[in-house]
Formats: sequence, structure tokens, C-alpha cells
Amino acid sequence: MPVGGYMGRVLRVNLSEGRVRIEDLPSEDVLRKWVGGRGLGVYYMLKEVNPRVDPLSPENKAIVATGPLTGVTGIPSSGRWCSVTKSPLTNTIHDSHSGGKFGPELKFAGFDMVIVEGASEKPVYLWIYDGKAELRDAKHLWGKDTHSTTDMIREELAPVVGSDEAREIKVACIGPAGENLVRIACIINDKNRAAGRGGHGAVWGSKKLKAIAVRGHMKPRVANEERLEEVALKSMDIIKKSPVTSQTLPKYGTAALVNVINAHGIFPTRNFRTGVFPEASMISGERIADEIMDWKMAEEEVCWGCEIKCARYTRLVKPPFTGEGGGPEYETVWALGADTGTSDLYAVTKANYLCNELGLDTISMGATIATLMELVSLGKVPKEKLRGLKVEWGNGEALVELTWRTAYRSGIGDDLAEGAARLAKKYGAPEIAMVVRNQELPAYDPRGAQGHGLAYATSNRGGCHLRAYMIAPEVIGIPQLLNRFETKGKAAWVKEFQDVFAALDSLVVCKFVSFAYWADVLAEQLSAVTGWNVTADEFRKIGERIYNAERVFNILAFGDGEEYDTLPKRLLEEPMPEGPAKGHVVKLSEMLPEYYSVRGWVRGRPTRAKLEELDLKWLADRLEKEGLLPA
Repeated sequence: MPVGGYMGRVLRVNLSEGRVRIEDLPSEDVLRKWVGGRGLGVYYMLKEVNPRVDPLSPENKAIVATGPLTGVTGIPSSGRWCSVTKSPLTNTIHDSHSGGKFGPELKFAGFDMVIVEGASEKPVYLWIYDGKAELRDAKHLWGKDTHSTTDMIREELAPVVGSDEAREIKVACIGPAGENLVRIACIINDKNRAAGRGGHGAVWGSKKLKAIAVRGHMKPRVANEERLEEVALKSMDIIKKSPVTSQTLPKYGTAALVNVINAHGIFPTRNFRTGVFPEASMISGERIADEIMDWKMAEEEVCWGCEIKCARYTRLVKPPFTGEGGGPEYETVWALGADTGTSDLYAVTKANYLCNELGLDTISMGATIATLMELVSLGKVPKEKLRGLKVEWGNGEALVELTWRTAYRSGIGDDLAEGAARLAKKYGAPEIAMVVRNQELPAYDPRGAQGHGLAYATSNRGGCHLRAYMIAPEVIGIPQLLNRFETKGKAAWVKEFQDVFAALDSLVVCKFVSFAYWADVLAEQLSAVTGWNVTADEFRKIGERIYNAERVFNILAFGDGEEYDTLPKRLLEEPMPEGPAKGHVVKLSEMLPEYYSVRGWVRGRPTRAKLEELDLKWLADRLEKEGLLPA
């Protein structure tokens, strides 16, 4: 019998051979060390994939993973899933997460994970139904957007399961961007939810995998129902008492942060040239709620098992930008808005709809357009490359048009499709790409949040706010308010966030619960479901193991280490020009040595002692064999 919380089965899909087979999950000892989701995905990647592999080659693998808490009734915000692969954008090990209802449905269909390997000669999609799976022809779906793909798959499968049942099929798929190997392409599930970052959609595209459709009626067993009921009630009570999870997020969604972050002077504007956007209120969560929200449809967008209900669904009825769909979220209104200097909420929202339909990461899309706008302002891009398009700060029409061009690699879109770093390098100004490890930075200027800058620089998957959300203590005051301009002591905070979040991403649950509770409650939830009696300290160690293993993968892949733990020169050398953070730069050199010390790393690389402490001797041996283990 599987451990509580697990279905006990992995579906392995070999696209080169056109066959599927079912395997057992690894041993309980392995599961307790790696849990699921992000952690178990990294474990499989290290075991089965050469870290130096070309991410878009058949030798790379694409893993779709749930965790032991996914789809468990009573666990708050447990409706998530995780994609793990080697990223074509960053060349790093990479995990990307999504909400909605696809993750639990995969579990209900009988599987904890899907491992996709090889590449098909023709487009296919994977159909999983109550413990069985088959590959189906997808030639008629190739070229379709994500919404059409979802509808067409449900219609096609209706004769198989019945029309009422077909409406409950959950689909994760790629759009034209993934098919065209756009390095910032994402995977879209439930039409409006994205495993957004890192180009996972391009990996599916390289394998000619158009979609995975799932439907099931099984349920994961829970080890201790009585204990689960107790911890579930405790968890919900804490969520209801937190103003962030019980009031702000349900009312205004994630875009509630727009005015808050702008007021702190760290709302990156016009490609991080400043941290103040005078027109921030025009794209705020408050305006979205007042003007374009469809509250009835938003209820249907709520993730499985979620009581926070931050989901947005919006409608645009004023030309020239019309339409409807999920979002936009905070990161999206920033990337497509302030970062490009655009205050037109309708243009920003329309571009967001297109990203969902075409399968593009909104953060990277906006940030890459912002990079292009700066390149154009510097005279770096020949006019003929733009085909008459007026590419300048704040031009909403250009924003929408460039999104289309990127998905289809049309004209300048072919360059945008490569991401900000490659775009800026091609046009002779690599320093203006606001990236870490080639991944575009998200919606917080670290010149006014020192710990967050350290978190950006040391993120294993590239520029990211969700490896360690230091905005919580440095701006919001959760669990306590820190001096955001102070550097001393921030290393320990960053490590704590990185480790706990790595374990949380392996459960898999939503990070928004961390605004309410932390490692102790998460460990109680895991214990109740699995029966393991995991302590908060063991929970942290699980996360630390995962974080170190990811760094080892990157070291083996491209020699990751100290030289990559850095930030764009703009953030290190150009003081913030205005606002509450005026005059500040990120003092990374003051924090990195302390960070390496608390991590037990030397020059950005784990030592043998640290790896052996984390039961990773096998990885220490691999590094030593390659001559990559620090002395």
C-alpha cells in the first residue's frame, strides 16, 4: 500500500518509441528525503538526465509532478502541480508551478508523476483516465491556441467518457509559442493558469507534446484522518486570522501589491531605470476590482481546495482592446505595465489574455519588451526590424502587437522569443538585460530591499521572487518587519526562506499560505497525511537538501558558482534616482560571504561536508569526479 498522500505510481512516457508504462514510486526512504513536486523532480533529473544536455533535445526530460498534499481534502491551497526540466532559457535545473485544478485531477487519475522522455516525430497528446494512459494524435491541434486546444480535446474525448464527464477533463497544454520553441513559452492549464517561468512550454514543443489531459475518480489515502482534521482546522483558523490571506488577497488579488510596492519606491519602471511609477494606481488591484472584474466567473477560477481565493477573472468591453480571461496578476500588471512604462490597464490586460492563449510567460514577456524599448531608445535597433511599429515607453498598441510577434517569431518577435539576455546581447547592450542566470527579474527593485537582492542573486533557477520572498519581512512585515536597507543578518533569512520554500514546493501547496503559517504547520500537515511525524527542523532539512541538489545540477551543467551569484550592474552600481529608496544600490558584496558561510558553501558551491550532512554523498562524489568540488 502506498504511503499516505501518494497514489504510488509514476507514468513514464517515451515519445520516441510512442509508448507508456507504469512504474512504482521510489522507496519510502527516498520519498521522505525528496517528498514530491520540486524535490522528487530534481531527484529524478539528477538520476536520469545528463546536466549538460541541450534543453531542447530529446535527451532532456519533462516531469509533471504532484506532491503528497496535492488533492488532499482539508489541506488549504493544495490544488497545485509542478513542472521540472532543464530550462532552455537559463540552462539551469528548473521548476515551474501552477494552480487551478489540473494537479489534483492528475492525482485522482491515479498518478503522482508523469515523466516524459524522448521526442515524437509528429504532434501528440497524452490522455490519462482512471489509472490508464494512451498517446493520441494531435496533428489537428498543432497551431491552435491553448483555449481552443482545451475545448477541442474535451470535445474529442466526450464519446469516450460522456458529455457530462468531458466537461470535467483538465488539460495542460502549450500554445503556438511552445510549438515555435520560444524560450519564454509556458504551459497553460485550465485555460488561464500557467507554469510560467523558464520556457517549459518550449521543452514540450521540442518533444511535439501538445497537451496532457486528465480525468479520474480515485482519492489519495490519508495516514491519520483524525490528526489531519485537527491540523486542517488549525491551518484554516490561522488563514482566517491573517489580514493578507483573509482580506487583501480575496478582495484585490495579488495586484493589491501595486500601490504598496510603488509607495516603497521599488516598483521597477521602464526596465528598472527607476522604482517609482507615477501612474501605478491606473494598473492597481483596486482599479481591476472596481472596473474590469467579473466576480461570478472569478469564483469558477478559484484553485482546487483554496479558501484564500485570490483568483481574478476580467472582461474588457471598451475598444480597441476587448476580451475576457483570467488575471491579470501583480507580476503581470507590473511586467506588461510599469516595466514597459504602460499605464493603459486595457492594453496590459489584453496582452495578458494573449499570453495565456498563446502560451507565454507574462513576466518574461513584459521584461523582454521593456528591454527592447530601452534598446530602441538607445538607437540600437534598426528601424526596419520593427516593420513600422512605434516601439516606445508606454505604447499599449506596441505591447499587444509584440506579444503576438513573439509567439510566432515574426520579425523582431524572433529576437524577443530568445528572452531579454539574448536580445540585449544581440543588439550590443547586454548590460541592460535585467536578468539573473538569463531569467528576467520580477516585480521588485532590490535596491530598496537588500535581502531580496541576495535572494535574486542566489536563485538556482534564475531571477525569481519565489525562491525566497524577502518582500514579506522587508516590506510587508511577515513574520516581522526588518530594516530593508540593512544587509547584516539577511543571509540567514534568505537561507530560511529558500529552504522552507523548496520543501513547500515539494508538498505541493501554494506559497500564499506562508503569509499565515510556516514550517511547523507545514510539517504537521505532511505528518498527518503521510504518517511520518516530520518535525519543523526535518522539514527545513528536506528543503536544504533540495536546494543544494539543485545547485549541484547547475554546477555539473555549466559550472555554476560565485560568478553567477550576481545582479545586473544597474542594480549594483547605479543608485536609485528617486523615491523612498533614492541613493541606494544593492550591497551584494556585503551579503554573499555571510550567505556562503550559513549555507556551508565555498565560492557558491557546496562542500563535501555539507553534501554528506544532507545525505548527498553520491552528489559529492560526482562533483569530485568532475573536479568541481570546492577544496
